Amino acid sequence: MKSLLRNSLVSSLLGYLIWVYMVLCARTIRWTVEGEDGFRKAWTEDQGLIVAAWHSRVLLLPTIWSRIARKLPAKPYPTSMLISLSRDGQAVAKAIEHLGLDAVRGSSTHKKKRKDKGGVAAIAETSRRLRANSVVCITPDGPRGPAEEVQPGPIVLARRSGAAIIPYALDCRPVRRLETWDRFMIPLPFARGAMVIGEAVQVDNTATVEESRQAVAAAIDTVYARAAELLDRP
Repeated sequence: MKSLLRNSLVSSLLGYLIWVYMVLCARTIRWTVEGEDGFRKAWTEDQGLIVAAWHSRVLLLPTIWSRIARKLPAKPYPTSMLISLSRDGQAVAKAIEHLGLDAVRGSSTHKKKRKDKGGVAAIAETSRRLRANSVVCITPDGPRGPAEEVQPGPIVLARRSGAAIIPYALDCRPVRRLETWDRFMIPLPFARGAMVIGEAVQVDNTATVEESRQAVAAAIDTVYARAAELLDRP
């Protein structure tokens, strides 16, 4: 499987299939949406936006783009997603290109191997886009977890660029979950879905990174709890 994913033709084909499935889910899931007006207002503010959602919802992440953001005024840079340089990340990058989104490739340094996987360049490019008041979607617990725990990276990125963080929750029911580190979600077409967009979180530069991380984590947990409530999920 790993050797197949290295093949550019296979990666492109997989990216096309992922794109088709993303569009199918975005258009057929019966969505309940909350927070759209607040997001539209934040979009018009003179600052960049970091849209943050859990890694397990990757197949649903572009829903905010296809349903809301693509109709809003253009930014200096196209809306983008921060995606790892892994082989599966390549397929996702191909998929979002079909949606008209940019992919910024790179992931954090491996703690044991101490090998930078494009993270420095990705942070520099993402910061450039955010300082130009553009929008970047990230998974604050990815690409290696722990699952649904905000890592310091988004906080450092917000401090560096002056961007606000938008908590972005996605859930659907019924759904299939894979036995991966994040229990990756496979949404089902025509399911019930909930999208909750929280208020913009401004990172306080006078607070510690840990204090800001906890504040952002609490905001993300709140919108995901609300999404689960909308679906009557325990």
